[in-house]
Amino acid sequence: MEEKGKIWFNGTLVDHGDAKIHVLTHGLHYGTGVFEGIRCYKTIDGKSAIFRLQDHMQRLIDSGKIYFMDLGFTRRELEQAAIDTVKANGMEECYIRPIAFYGYGKMGVNPMPNKVSVAIAVWKWDEYIKSGGGEEKGARLMVSSWARLDPKTMPMHAKATANYANSALARVEALKAGFDEAIMLNSSGMVVEATAENIFMVERDGSLATPPASSGALAGITRESVITIAEENGISCKERNISRDELYLADEVFLTGTAAEIKPIGEIDNRTIGRDAGRPGKVTKQLKALFEAVVHGKDEKFSNKWLAPIN
Repeated sequence: MEEKGKIWFNGTLVDHGDAKIHVLTHGLHYGTGVFEGIRCYKTIDGKSAIFRLQDHMQRLIDSGKIYFMDLGFTRRELEQAAIDTVKANGMEECYIRPIAFYGYGKMGVNPMPNKVSVAIAVWKWDEYIKSGGGEEKGARLMVSSWARLDPKTMPMHAKATANYANSALARVEALKAGFDEAIMLNSSGMVVEATAENIFMVERDGSLATPPASSGALAGITRESVITIAEENGISCKERNISRDELYLADEVFLTGTAAEIKPIGEIDNRTIGRDAGRPGKVTKQLKALFEAVVHGKDEKFSNKWLAPIN
């Protein structure tokens, strides 16, 4: 990541190197932060637009509410801040990271005496999950030995920084074992999601299945977008519990997320997925093309309501 450009920090655009916090920041020590991942895309009219900006900023505010955070900015102010940050960095396409966290003031588990800071940064992020087997064969996944946090122990509807320490352990485990990404199960042994992506399987009848939020999965905005696009194009989707071995026998498996977008899966636990040597399947390729049409402004039905123009 290049250390240049501007970062929006507590209402002001500052130089990248000047967006600093104290070493005793509460969020650093106790994980008391919430964040979002958003993408800005270049559209067919030659301009740029942010995908589902309103929904992401509302989720940031909702996550903060769960952690008793008053962000100090309205949703519209945060939306404008994201637009201003993209413009200030002169980027046609980028990944956008808003984050809110309890700052420096008083140490101890109780965060509430500390002021909340809010920042928005942008950077170029082309491929989040690199496929060791090549894009033609999809990514190689393993089921992690680390279970996903239980909804009874952490609020899974908050996109909180603390939750992702769990994900980091699983991701590193997978990478060190020679895989591209990890799948996480819950305490009941049911599939939840990957370390930072939701997971879908294509069943024998061509329909989709994905774990419900009650499993511990994040109610992802890309996940919800894919479900909506699929159903609009005659592909039904069921939210249900999925066992590990069902994934092995699925016709297709893919991941969804802001950073990963739609990522085909070729292998899970050294088992080839699907009937075509682990290559991306028909439904995955169809949904990927439909999704890309939406984010690049080629599908007026969804683009008009989901894209926030930069200019």
